[in-house]
This record gives sequence, structure tokens and C-alpha cells, in this order.
Amino acid sequence: MAPKAGNDRLYQVVFDLPGGARTIEIGGDEFILDAARRAGIKLPSLCERGWCCTCAVKVLSGTIDQSASLRYYEEDRRAGFALICTGRPRSDLSLRPGAVEEMRAHRDTSHLPVPRGTRAPHITSLPEQPS
Repeated sequence: MAPKAGNDRLYQVVFDLPGGARTIEIGGDEFILDAARRAGIKLPSLCERGWCCTCAVKVLSGTIDQSASLRYYEEDRRAGFALICTGRPRSDLSLRPGAVEEMRAHRDTSHLPVPRGTRAPHITSLPEQPS
């Protein structure tokens, strides 16, 4: 279970997936990956500690709190990347999952540590359930 961050606001989070956009509501005290899974969105992950980059997304808009991540850098944020396994929303968001290779390339060029030896599975989404 994710530790509480003291933010009980709800945020609209849009995932730009291969089959189309999915929007879910996520509490500010929730990790984005956990909330996406509960909504039936299958996204890649491995370490779930903010270390390996498998869950990397491109942040198209919005702000994410990465304070629970073990290896996340200001350069990552400036380049528009986030690790959703340990990221909590701090605004409404638009995210493009599946950015692991992009984030690795960014880290290479920025001379930051780059995890190797893992490959992210294909991203899918379960059908949206009626409300």
C-alpha cells in the first residue's frame, strides 16, 4: 500500500494508449500505477520502487510528485519523464506510457544512471467498465 502524502484531492489523469485515450480519477495520495491497475489499465512495471524505469511515461501535461522514487532526477522532470510506480498526481495529468527506451536514451545523453537488462512488455488496456 502506498504511504499517505496528505493530499486527498482527486485528479483527472488521461493515459494516451495505443487503443485510444483512457481517463481515470486518481487521489493525490495514490501512486498512479496502482490507480491505473485498479481501473483495468495494464501498464509495464518491474521494481515498483522508482528505480528501473520500466514504468516510465512521458508527461504531456501536469505535475507529478516523485518524492517516493529511489532514482529520479531533476533532469528527468525537465525532460518530461515520470516513474508512475512511485509518482503521485499533483495536478490533472496527460501521460503517454511506454517511454522506457526514451527515458533510457535521455539518461544516456544526460550522463545519468541507466538501468539495463529489462524490457517493458507491450502496453494494453482492458475495456472500460460502465459507470
